[in-house]
Amino acid sequence: MNLDNGQSLTVGGQDLTRNGSSSGSSSRYPWEDAKKVMKPSTPTRKPQPPKPENAITIAVSSRVLFNMEKEQQIYEQQGMEEYIRYQVEHESEPFGPGPAFSFVKALEAVNARLRELYPESEELFDVVLMTNNHAYVGLRLINTINHHQLFIERFCMTGGNSPIGYLKAYHTNLYLSADPGKVREALEEGIAAATMFTQEKMKEVSDTQLRVAFDGDAVLFSDESERIYKAHGLDKFFEHEKAHENKPLDHGPLKGFLEALGKLQKRFYGKGQRMDCPIRTYLVTARSAASSGTRALKTLRSWGLEIDEALFLAGAPKGPMLEKIRPHIFFDDQMFHVEGAAEMGTVACHVPYGIAQKVSRKAGKEPSAPK
Repeated sequence: MNLDNGQSLTVGGQDLTRNGSSSGSSSRYPWEDAKKVMKPSTPTRKPQPPKPENAITIAVSSRVLFNMEKEQQIYEQQGMEEYIRYQVEHESEPFGPGPAFSFVKALEAVNARLRELYPESEELFDVVLMTNNHAYVGLRLINTINHHQLFIERFCMTGGNSPIGYLKAYHTNLYLSADPGKVREALEEGIAAATMFTQEKMKEVSDTQLRVAFDGDAVLFSDESERIYKAHGLDKFFEHEKAHENKPLDHGPLKGFLEALGKLQKRFYGKGQRMDCPIRTYLVTARSAASSGTRALKTLRSWGLEIDEALFLAGAPKGPMLEKIRPHIFFDDQMFHVEGAAEMGTVACHVPYGIAQKVSRKAGKEPSAPK
């Protein structure tokens, strides 16, 4: 199979019938024509995907991997049947990239480096397409994946049912979706998850180094300190952090994902590539270094985790710093910070976890917590 001009899918320039033979064929056996004209739509020497139990599994929904805004509007305005009909009629037209696309490409770049250093190892990223789309839509998704030369072999298409129940079966380390309800379900199941949004602008990011930025409280850490701030104000928060600076914070929903990234980083360090590691992690927090930064850093140390760069902004906006970092993905529990980062072109995800989700906010303008 060939992609004609990068847009439509053709098979050797001929129309094949469903049994694999070409119209007007004079061949004795129909599969002989198929051998002549059908070429694989994907590379024939792709590496095998790792076993789920050995991999770091990233589950992404089709709406965050690809731009499906038009199709989503058809579904919402005209219903499921019209949505399926449209997808089938346009299945040879690939979707454009969505907000998770560059992140997935960066994961694949890391895998390529790991395979060079450890050819037999299965400690790799494994991307699973986890979607409630109907299987009829699967052909368009497959064509799009092949068009963009993505290495995604595992699909879960549930035909309208929630895919949440499959996440544990896939040993999922991170789930990214455009549906906040499904993200909350995943978090309740103890799975790291975040909501992604289609953005008007996205900054160019590195194609050789995966950069992941995390907020602190209610993302890497629990919301213990956030609760003190919400209930008693900033001064009590500082007093609490000073009194407990030697007591590690409990883990938050994304701690396990940082742990998985650190595990892969050590694979590169073991080959003397610390300074050339294709994974870089960032803590971007509104905490101030002197007043509340000590506990955050001591908590990471107590977990045996490294963070490559820590930015304590003391309440300053995160967007400008993230614009300099240019991460492939940034996680925060407050929409105020997510929106600010997205306005400057950072792919920012919302982690709907902790006390901040229960506090009423006016149009997202609540002052930033020290986190």
